[in-house]
Amino acid sequence: METRNELLVRHAEAMVDEALADTRVVTINGARQVGKSTLARLVAANTDRALLRFLDDPATLRAAQDDPAGFVDHDGLLVIDEVQLSPALFRSIKLAVDSDPRPGRFLLTGSSQVLALRDLPDALPGRMEIIEMWPLAQGRLRARQTDSWTPRLLMGRS
Repeated sequence: METRNELLVRHAEAMVDEALADTRVVTINGARQVGKSTLARLVAANTDRALLRFLDDPATLRAAQDDPAGFVDHDGLLVIDEVQLSPALFRSIKLAVDSDPRPGRFLLTGSSQVLALRDLPDALPGRMEIIEMWPLAQGRLRARQTDSWTPRLLMGRS
């Protein structure tokens, strides 16, 4: 029998999969430690030709900063974790999805700071869907008082 946490994770994964099916860029946005990276890893593990890149690794961050266009060049789903650490990537992502408009090209994760980045508003309007992840209350973590609207609310959807 699945726990409520497992059900919430499955629901969140389904929401990301649904967004990737019709949107070129999907961003999982939220505070630190809410499970963005874990969710992105889960989606990538279940997606053919997915490539994961973690910008909290100094060498990976350097590669993103040195050659943003080369960094985002990938034929399948490219998952970029902590994208706010390299704002220059947004322009390269824009160029990539403009030249190849297939849905499901990029899955980005970022802290709540990502939406305030100066380069974001000009780079990706109409190309990106944002899924908000909110922290779980302790009662939810202990599988108490969950109902059908809670998963939607926690993921920023009504």
